[in-house]
Amino acid sequence: MSLRTKIKHLTGAFPTAIRHLSSNLKRRPHPPPRQDPYSLLKEDPIQVLSDLWVKSFSQNQKPFNNLSGFLSKLDLWLLAYQRACAHATGSFPPRNAIPSYTLSNLVSLRDAVIHNQFQWDSKAEQFIRNPNDKPLHLLSNRKLQSILASPTQPFQDRVVQEVLLMILEPVFEARFSAKSHAFRPDLNVVLGCVEKSVKDKKVLNLIKSGLRGAEKSRKHLVHKAEKVSPQKRKKGQTKKRILSENEPKPDPYWLRAFFGFAPEEAAKVPDYGYCGILSPLLINVCLSEFDYMMENKIQEFFMPCQSDSIWKHSINDGCHNPSWPEFVPSSGKEKTRKMEYVRYAGHFLVGIRGPREEAVRIRKEIIEFCDNKFGIRLDNSKVEIEHITRGIQFLDHIISRRVIHPTLRYTSSGGKIVSEKGVGTLLSVTASLQQCVRQFRRLAFVKGDKDPEPLPCTSMLYSGQAHTNAQMNKLLETMADWYRYADNRKKIVGFCAYVIRSSLAKLYAARYRLKSRAKVYKIASRDLSRPLRESSNNSAPEYSDLLRMGLVDAIEGVQFSRMSYIPSCDYTPFPRNWVPDHEKLLREYIKLQDAKFFCELNKSVKKQGLCLPQDKISKIVWDFKILGFLSDRFNDDKEKEST
Repeated sequence: MSLRTKIKHLTGAFPTAIRHLSSNLKRRPHPPPRQDPYSLLKEDPIQVLSDLWVKSFSQNQKPFNNLSGFLSKLDLWLLAYQRACAHATGSFPPRNAIPSYTLSNLVSLRDAVIHNQFQWDSKAEQFIRNPNDKPLHLLSNRKLQSILASPTQPFQDRVVQEVLLMILEPVFEARFSAKSHAFRPDLNVVLGCVEKSVKDKKVLNLIKSGLRGAEKSRKHLVHKAEKVSPQKRKKGQTKKRILSENEPKPDPYWLRAFFGFAPEEAAKVPDYGYCGILSPLLINVCLSEFDYMMENKIQEFFMPCQSDSIWKHSINDGCHNPSWPEFVPSSGKEKTRKMEYVRYAGHFLVGIRGPREEAVRIRKEIIEFCDNKFGIRLDNSKVEIEHITRGIQFLDHIISRRVIHPTLRYTSSGGKIVSEKGVGTLLSVTASLQQCVRQFRRLAFVKGDKDPEPLPCTSMLYSGQAHTNAQMNKLLETMADWYRYADNRKKIVGFCAYVIRSSLAKLYAARYRLKSRAKVYKIASRDLSRPLRESSNNSAPEYSDLLRMGLVDAIEGVQFSRMSYIPSCDYTPFPRNWVPDHEKLLREYIKLQDAKFFCELNKSVKKQGLCLPQDKISKIVWDFKILGFLSDRFNDDKEKEST
């Protein structure tokens, strides 16, 4: 049966789409360009993006009025194609391995985007397809029908999204507030905020057309979720699945399990219409105006007090460790008034050091701002006011304040040692144990609420003991790092280790027919590091012999099997004006590119010379040992020698 006959049979179900598909197949929608596509590859895409990042951070007050020049660079389209292939197939194709017809298709896709001829989710007219997909003329009627009815976006949409993300991300990243840490799923104000910063019509048209498909994509997602029944999902958890030849490998089990522990604030990733990976960036653009408003309110609210021990003059005076006591007035109006704000996705937390009336006023102003700017009406129940002593849960951590009465000992003028009781407040960040149990129950690791009972980890039923222990060790290491700043880090990580170790013991008891966890611990020890094997298979060689021959992997014991092995809470002072490493590197690079700064740096090096850190430390130690303070006598000697 010819392809034209197949298409005729499908016209009853999808007449419009099939008509477009048949006409495009007749007239070959991808004619090769007249110019050799390899001659269009002139620049290094990494260098182009690096220059874009540097220019965006060096001129962050001047928005780009025209981004079409970056859209016309074929090098960026080739890099976007490589990234899309890595996402779809699991392998990053080398630049020199891209065939010429693929470059020709990329040129056609680029020209369609530049000339406003590109349409999102166009399955009937595809300029470029997934390298693992079969050609359209080799597909059957049922396969063509499933492609047209599938909610999955075409491969070319991902390529366009990658290009837009590479171009827009540095432009907006330089303008985002330091108080913003994630994204928020809200669609009403995205276009208005984007239009303020990007004035290129071609980029705006792409984003607008992508956002129009939001309702359709949401319906497809709900429909797809309703199709899978709980019985099928439960059955698929224990069934061993073999991947296809070109199917990418899924994420490892420990990573999927850790993503299951995502808190409520980070559980949902926005996906608006056909924008795909652009959605998180757009939602940060949307809420950046709210971040700037809160930063202005922080400056207006600050009111220092000379009798206070911290924040006497400016906001940045209190660069101290909040885990140590702050000796502040216990009552009265003589307190420094201060406000802090942080946002993660659509959830924000405002901390106010002042009376409750000020907190009520700030809440009223926030509600009015969201109503006027975003068209969102927030109820008072959604913007709750809680005292710090009761504790506030944010990102699965409970932030609270404890009042302590430490004994202060100091030496008076007469040489007497005086002991006095002081009043101090201690910031406490505690991991929520109830939320941890709830997440374990959702991942089918435990059952029950008050006394949770571990369940066997059936997802690792077909994995060996060495691989299973290694996966769980990575999960425990990541969770220990997640609860790094929690005061009860030992307790929460110890509970996680107990649940995972008991789950593995039940799994091994079922796999090796040992009937109970006690027998598993007796053979494999407390950390499950000794090899287990079925009692019926007595003819199998010893594990030590197989390990010596390299036929099996070494078995790692499950970590944190004892409380002494769990690291304590990290009380290292966190800088108040923290800057990400990549932004710090960009700022330093931009400063070094300044000719005036470089000349001053060169003069200072010639005048003072270079000094090793070891020499500097030895001079500091010698001064404190002999004089008791740091002196400048070494610098004076250098100046005398130079004169």
